[in-house]
Amino acid sequence: MKAGICLFTILVLASFFSCSVYTEPEKEMDPSLVLWYDKPAESWTEALPIGNGRLGAMVYGKTGNEVIQFNEETLWTGQPHDYAHKDAYKVLDKLRELLWEGKQNEAHQLGNEAFMSEPLGQLSYQPFGDILLDFPGHENASNFKRKLDLEDAVSAVSYDVEEVNYKREIFASEPEQAIVVRLSASKRGKLNFTVGLACPHDDFTVSVKGDQVILQGTVNNYPEENVRAGAPYPESKLTFEARLKIMNEGGGLIEEDGKIRVTNANAVTLYLVGATSFVNYHDISGDPGKRCENYLAGLEGKSYGQIRQDHITDYQKYFKRVNVDLGRSEISIRPTNERLSTFKQDEDPSLVALLYQYGRYLLISSSRPGTQPANLQGIWNDRLAPPWDSKYTININTEMNYWPAEITNLSELTDPLISMVQDLAITGQNVAKEHYNKEGWVTHHNTDIWRGAAPINNANHGIWPTGGAWLSQHLWWHYQFNGDKEYLKNTVYPVLKEASRFFAGYLVPDPKHPEWLVSGPSNSPENGGLVMGPTMDHQIIRELFANTIEAAEILGVDDDLVAELKAKREKIAPNQIGQYGQLQEWLEDKDDPNNQHRHVSHLWGLHPGNEIHPLTTPELAEACKTTLAQRGDGGTGWSRAWKINFWARLLDGDHSFLLLKNLMVPSVNPETGKDQGGLYANLFDAHPPFQIDGNFGATSGITEMLLQSHLRDSKGIYFQDILPALPSAISSGKISGIKGRGGFELSIVWENNELVSVEIKSLLGNPLNVRYKGVTITTLTEKGEIYTFAKDVFKG
Repeated sequence: MKAGICLFTILVLASFFSCSVYTEPEKEMDPSLVLWYDKPAESWTEALPIGNGRLGAMVYGKTGNEVIQFNEETLWTGQPHDYAHKDAYKVLDKLRELLWEGKQNEAHQLGNEAFMSEPLGQLSYQPFGDILLDFPGHENASNFKRKLDLEDAVSAVSYDVEEVNYKREIFASEPEQAIVVRLSASKRGKLNFTVGLACPHDDFTVSVKGDQVILQGTVNNYPEENVRAGAPYPESKLTFEARLKIMNEGGGLIEEDGKIRVTNANAVTLYLVGATSFVNYHDISGDPGKRCENYLAGLEGKSYGQIRQDHITDYQKYFKRVNVDLGRSEISIRPTNERLSTFKQDEDPSLVALLYQYGRYLLISSSRPGTQPANLQGIWNDRLAPPWDSKYTININTEMNYWPAEITNLSELTDPLISMVQDLAITGQNVAKEHYNKEGWVTHHNTDIWRGAAPINNANHGIWPTGGAWLSQHLWWHYQFNGDKEYLKNTVYPVLKEASRFFAGYLVPDPKHPEWLVSGPSNSPENGGLVMGPTMDHQIIRELFANTIEAAEILGVDDDLVAELKAKREKIAPNQIGQYGQLQEWLEDKDDPNNQHRHVSHLWGLHPGNEIHPLTTPELAEACKTTLAQRGDGGTGWSRAWKINFWARLLDGDHSFLLLKNLMVPSVNPETGKDQGGLYANLFDAHPPFQIDGNFGATSGITEMLLQSHLRDSKGIYFQDILPALPSAISSGKISGIKGRGGFELSIVWENNELVSVEIKSLLGNPLNVRYKGVTITTLTEKGEIYTFAKDVFKG
């Protein structure tokens, strides 16, 4: 095509797509379901996220020069790589000896010299490119509004220029595997703009072919300024391609300098598809060009209206399972950034509901069956050198991403996490052999798309072998909620068994307490350096062993292994209460009561574990309260989110809500410009900078206020604890569709801090324990039946 010569009209294009003009009617805005603003985004953390699990994009909503920054989940630096350090196990005994002798610095030095990953760090998630839209004369628009509707997962922009109303709709379609941008004008022939693609990588080309702009390239190498000491980082080998197809209704298309200019159109739909050469963590032989061709071919013959409705139907099959109503008032109808700025004072319950559903929206948008798991930033990243490489930090952050999955009725969305753990159970076998000379598998505190399992960064926090054991908890949760014994047999148990085999060999007697078995070398993330016997390790390993034992007994297998795990589990060093009444973080009573470290790792047994609770271990629960008081109610975004869950498990709803308030503050101080943690204007969680885990942790914590189902009776039947930590700030409300362990779906209504009624649908036909304010009702159930309990039946 020659610039300025080839004009494509709607008649030419009609053979490919159906191009009937489509207009979506306006609907009443629900402040519990819509983020909206009266100005375009000025920064990335003001832009609005869309995603289909594989493709993600950030929409700024600018009027003159719009940017839609996009990602594809498999675009990473590097190539398939085994990070294991050959023969590292030869210094394992020496590391333990040094730590027993109190020579921590020498242990750090030896660990860094002989025990760490090769290279010392892992690889990073990458941005893909930008859709650039240039609208001449639109710089001074009026009546501006941009929004993200969580109910239909569509972002929209609307504004006026010279008595013409311009609208855009943007969404990421999972059925079509495309990012879709719909542009329209209130008057015919008034759409004039230029569209192109840009890319942050060094090796790329942009070309125009007919009605398509095509971006092709190779990923940059890992940025040199971030390289840690050690072996060279693997060269980046992934290739990528994106294609942007322009469908105009009226007017024409003209090629101009590697872009396409749209002239005098009535409406235009853009379809962006993208792919990389990634197949799996050990295969990068895919053809991104062919994949893009196939995605576009799948759009043939489909109207925009059909594609939009198919997107909404697909999305809502997940999102609409849970509804929450916490009330609203006049303050709820303001722009979202204004609502956030005053939340600490007005406690707008509708904003709580919005943040709750936003967490579910973000998980649906960044984790779908068959995709990669949500990483440190979900699926959204605009930097070549992103914070913490935007990978998977598995000493809290990745796990927190999936805390709301089962309880908010999004069980299928754990599929990517489960698949990643299965991969790590393979790559972690070689790490177990080379680093520990043990059977089974092990993974440390980070992984990436290449499924690195060795300890990275620095011995003082990287040698932490319980990352895989923690991840395994999510496989077990999936069974607890859904009860699929074939899944237990074929997926869960093989992973649990081999993780347990590793730790059965890894635990060693404590010289000062020979009757105890302890973990080490390890650390209490990411606090206090390399040690023997951190409390968190022991809590995780105890639960791993318990889950493996229960799974084996359900399946009727491995009696000898069960006996071994039971015997060793009893000997694992117990939780201890220290001199200040705190839960000890280490074997030694050395906690600093003035330490306000963001990690509170030794409270893992309170949440997400289940061995500490006010009803079952009151003394340990009190020790957890002391620890939390010492650590304070601040911290990074995700740390505040974890504390919401801690206090809910301690049955203190008002303190849990206080932590929610501490999270729901503008992260950027308007007076100083300092980024201090909280939420950005687009409600993204701020570490700072952006980490998505706090969003998911908040949704989990709010659910824990309303329902807990991790405790069991003497027969192993789960309690459905109703409103166990209801805050006075949300004294009335209703929620439907949340899930409890044992296969139950619940709808709860409450008023004036009291239960009105609870409806429980039995999904599996298991016995039911429903408990409210200390009163338990037990009944048998039938699969598919709904059981209703009013407040009056819970009388002691």
